[in-house]
Amino acid sequence: MFPPFLSIVALYGSYLRRCFNAAGLSSQKIDVDDQTTLHFWGPTQQSPRKKPSLVVIHGFGPMALWQWRQQVQFLAPHFDLYVPDLVFFGESTTKCSERSEVFQAASVAKLLDKLEVERFHVMGTSYGGFVAYHLARMFGEKVEKVVIASSGVNMRKSDNVALIERAKLDKIEDLMLPATPEHLRNLMGLSVSKRLNMLPSFFLNDLINNLYSENRKEKMELLKAVTLGRDDAANLSPLQQEVLIIWGEHDQIFPVKMATELKQVIGKKARLELIKNASHVPQIEQAGEFNKIVLDFLRGF
Repeated sequence: MFPPFLSIVALYGSYLRRCFNAAGLSSQKIDVDDQTTLHFWGPTQQSPRKKPSLVVIHGFGPMALWQWRQQVQFLAPHFDLYVPDLVFFGESTTKCSERSEVFQAASVAKLLDKLEVERFHVMGTSYGGFVAYHLARMFGEKVEKVVIASSGVNMRKSDNVALIERAKLDKIEDLMLPATPEHLRNLMGLSVSKRLNMLPSFFLNDLINNLYSENRKEKMELLKAVTLGRDDAANLSPLQQEVLIIWGEHDQIFPVKMATELKQVIGKKARLELIKNASHVPQIEQAGEFNKIVLDFLRGF
């Protein structure tokens, strides 16, 4: 493990924090109840003109700081952004035994109540899309528009089995919580459209030590507690809000056929946008196109 002054990943993390600060966000922590504390990036000060609120929820993997830089920089002039770290990611933690994505959604809702955010849009990617879906389902009177990015909310038990087969691994934890360079290469190979096979093992180990090692036991419990994908049928309640489903055409975590199916079942107000030359992280691979689609949707264009 590299000391911080030699770690490329730690140095890049410092750069990301500066980007969030430059976008008008600061690192904050709040006890949302007597058991759970959430860390989040939120407005440093009240904006001079009232902007709509947008909650941005990260996927399973590194904390929010690592997943949303280009969206934060682009969207900050248009929205009051709230970018939480879900429980057991970053500095967010709980003493509660609950581990489901439903609990994550309830915790984010408590955070927004504490911040007196009464109405908001929500955007989530992958696992964060699960959380965004439940947030919109459970707190529909507060949630305006919903963006679900690269998130198989409609996954079935067979989809989990197929994903493990594509990854050529024995269990989902080895893919989503890589502990070796080879496991991380598998995850990157399924998540990114470009070939990254040449990344050296010392760099991948640096990524693992900085981004995947903390709270491993609890994160494994989170994976096992996901309520979606347990059955052979996707039992989804439609959402009442307008929903944007945005997906990379080459996604191998949640193949694009899941996006077309999701559009059919999630509600009459859903629309689907596919992004070319992108896999599971279009917000990183094709950030410009992703950002424009999201902004146009949220502003009603």
